[in-house]
Amino acid sequence: AVQVVESGGGLVQPGESLTLTCTGSGFAFSSGWMYWVRQAPGKELEWVSRTDLSTGSTYYENSVRGRFTISKDNGKNTVTLQMNSLKPEDTGVYYCVRDPITYFRQTLSRSLGTWGQGTQVTVSS
Repeated sequence: AVQVVESGGGLVQPGESLTLTCTGSGFAFSSGWMYWVRQAPGKELEWVSRTDLSTGSTYYENSVRGRFTISKDNGKNTVTLQMNSLKPEDTGVYYCVRDPITYFRQTLSRSLGTWGQGTQVTVSS
């Protein structure tokens, strides 16, 4: 069965860094997409970053571009989100999502792909 598991969340102060890791199993790590999605308290789900596993292309939401970096390790079946210069508005539950499609998905929905259990990121002084 396809499975993704996140790790690495926690509580940090503004300006600090965190690294989230997503470990996948049950699927080929050479095709499809991996996403990082977050949900802040009382808000909708939002894209954070995504990577095309076949090409290595990466995409970022405007709010995190220049601060966050997504990377993949095909040998370890992991996708990492390095988060620098964290802000209080980055607080939320971060989910790793596996999507087997081969095109750029436009709409985010809880029904797509396979989701991890989520990991809490809290940025507060």
